Order: sequence, then C-alpha cells, then structure tokens
Amino acid sequence: RSGSPGPVLPRSEPVRIDIPAIGVHADLVSVAGDPNGTLEVPPLDRPTVAGWYRPGVSPGEAGNAVIVGHVDTRDGPAVFFNLGRLRPGDTVRVTRADGRAVTFAVDGVGAYPKRSFPTALVYGPGGPGAGLRLVTCGGRFDERSRDYSDNIVVRATAVA
Repeated sequence: RSGSPGPVLPRSEPVRIDIPAIGVHADLVSVAGDPNGTLEVPPLDRPTVAGWYRPGVSPGEAGNAVIVGHVDTRDGPAVFFNLGRLRPGDTVRVTRADGRAVTFAVDGVGAYPKRSFPTALVYGPGGPGAGLRLVTCGGRFDERSRDYSDNIVVRATAVA
C-alpha cells in the first residue's frame, strides 16, 4: 500500500474513471446483476464505457466498489484492454456525481478462471476503508463459446 488510507465518503454515483498508466479515460454507467447473480456488463455497442456495480458500494464508501469493463469487441480493443498491465502503486481516479474524486492505489492484479470467480475477493467487505475492484476478461479466447477463460481482477485501496 502506498500512503495512508483515504477518507471514507457517503454514497455518490461514480461518473468517470481515469487510469493514467494504461490510458483509460472513460465514462461510467450503472450495471446490476442478472437473476442468476451474474454481473451485468456495459452494452457491447459502447465499448469505451465501464460499468459500476450499482447494488454494491460506491467508490469512496467503506467496502469494495466494483467496476467492470470489456477487454475487447469484434471491432478491437475496449476500455479495459490493458487492465492486466497495471502494477502495484499505479493509480485509479474515480470522479463521483457529488463532484468529489477518489484516488485509489493498485494493490495487486490477478487472473482467475471464470469457473472459480473470486466472489469474496471482489464483493467481500475488504478492509476498513474504501476499496476498488476492476474486473474484465482475460486468458485464452475460446472461438466456440466466444468467451475468455479467465477474469482479470485489479485490487486497489483509496489513498489520501
């Protein structure tokens, strides 16, 4: 962890995410879960936006906020194409509807087989402060299922 934990803020919808290390500057849309409990993803016709998991906490609140984005589409790279290249200490800035921006420092990046998604790591309570989880697809692409074998999960913590 770099620096001291940032302040915990009240709920506010996030509107933008910036990840300078990988050139991400994207608007955020709200997503939820489907009836099977699977995380919705942003619309494929908008590959440059990322989705905030609305049923969870907002970025800056205590707990882990979850933001998901596509790695690519049939037309090429999407918003989180380079997510797996993030390294500990890289920063993620989330701007909220209340005008506040929260800066998170990356703690780690992992690849997890989709069949054993790390639910507790992503949606669990996390530490005492504000955490962030960024999720996209990764690993091998299966032409038949039109899907990737893994999920890439970035863990980050708000910093002052």
